[in-house]
Amino acid sequence: MYLYRILYRKMNIVSLGTAYPYRGGLASFNERLARQFSSEGHVISIATFSLQYPGFLFPGKTQYSEGPAPEGLRINRLINSISPFNWIRNGFRIKKESPDFLLIKYWIPLMAPCLGTIARIAKSNGHTKVICIFDNVIPHEKRSGDKMLTKYFVNCIDGAVVMSNTVLDDLKLFRNDIPVKFNPHPLFDNFGAKVPRSEALSKLKLDSNSSYLLFFGFIRAYKGLDLLIDAFSDKRLRGRNLKLIIAGEFYEDDTPYRELVRKNNLENEIVIYDHFIKDNEVTLFFSIADLVVQPYRTATQSGVTQIAFHFEKPMLVTDVGGLREIVADGKCGYVVKPEPKSITEAISDFFDNNRKEAFTEGIKQEKEKFSWSKMTKSILEVYNESL
Repeated sequence: MYLYRILYRKMNIVSLGTAYPYRGGLASFNERLARQFSSEGHVISIATFSLQYPGFLFPGKTQYSEGPAPEGLRINRLINSISPFNWIRNGFRIKKESPDFLLIKYWIPLMAPCLGTIARIAKSNGHTKVICIFDNVIPHEKRSGDKMLTKYFVNCIDGAVVMSNTVLDDLKLFRNDIPVKFNPHPLFDNFGAKVPRSEALSKLKLDSNSSYLLFFGFIRAYKGLDLLIDAFSDKRLRGRNLKLIIAGEFYEDDTPYRELVRKNNLENEIVIYDHFIKDNEVTLFFSIADLVVQPYRTATQSGVTQIAFHFEKPMLVTDVGGLREIVADGKCGYVVKPEPKSITEAISDFFDNNRKEAFTEGIKQEKEKFSWSKMTKSILEVYNESL
């Protein structure tokens, strides 16, 4: 009965993290989650950054969205990630506001001093709990000091939600004394509906007679794009009128990837859109994709899989981190070893045996698992257990 009251009474929530005018998956997640809480009758505001990363630390071209501010959300630019005086001031501001809980999305140790300091001060009112959604506990690209910084942050929280069992295992290395729920990453359903394939092909100026593989999202070494290019060069995939689309901004030097394309004489088979893909462009790429490929070397969970589920697109993922937990092998696509040979064999099987229709039906069944209402329920259950 007490849990019922927690789940259904109006909560006052402050979400601390990335949101407009910042762009990317973190902002999309936090904004979509805030909309879900609001639709359920809760009061939620987002405290985002006035400065997120100093320019010299950001690997992309810009941190900022070019689109309009999202409607219907309370987003306040308050947090300077490198100013301790700002952290203290905002910690006391939230302490005075006294929300039921402070909700933090944690993704990188660099943010631990900022987020951890604000959280410690905010919860010192004796009322506010600190609940964290972890993208990662241990980052993909490790640096000295990561463990110390993460420990500083993790020791201030009262409960957590993880989106993969890999992250759950990592969290257990730091804390075993707080309530934790596993809840898969919800669908990214905020990019609109599919558009007719012909319309998408026309807007992207692509050949209507080809089939398309899609590698989507920003590009870093751990995402294994080089493995996919090697796999795509295999002679078994030649002569099929098959093309690979690479859609996303390079967060590292693109020269090795372009040289790999040239080395394998794939300039006419690979189409590169080397820029950040705006929200209103996402539907174009997924509307033409026959198979979405994520050849990651390491992973926790991925927002790309949840975009693919939304657009009901078969997937090929590698057997790393939490990807295998989300993509049902043989039902929604393939889970393969992170090596070119295995990737090639799965792509060949997909087209040789016309798997698209069967996998699409499997995705329609599986996608029901990934609702935002389940995420809010998990968060509220963690809050209840932290009292």
